[in-house]
Amino acid sequence: MTTFDKREQGFEAKFAHDEELMFKATARTNKLLGLWAAERLGLSGDAAASYATTLVTDNLERQTIDEVVGKVSGDLAGSGVSREQVAQKFQECLHQAVQQLEAKA
Repeated sequence: MTTFDKREQGFEAKFAHDEELMFKATARTNKLLGLWAAERLGLSGDAAASYATTLVTDNLERQTIDEVVGKVSGDLAGSGVSREQVAQKFQECLHQAVQQLEAKA
């Protein structure tokens, strides 16, 4: 195996690792945001967990940040929470999710 082949394998492994980390961070972010939103919607227990899980699993691989923020802000429209507040909370949840994943590593 040449040095070039080893380097190529290294780049492929890093890409796969980064993609897996991003997938996990996205799922965890959506769950944290879902739990936060469920609390604002007055949901607790199984209902809150179900709301958060649905936010994670709906179109998991094709869902964009904008779609997640849009869904949650739509759900929270009647509770006086703005889209900007949801977007800010999403960023906080993302930061928290990345910290949690790094702590596990």
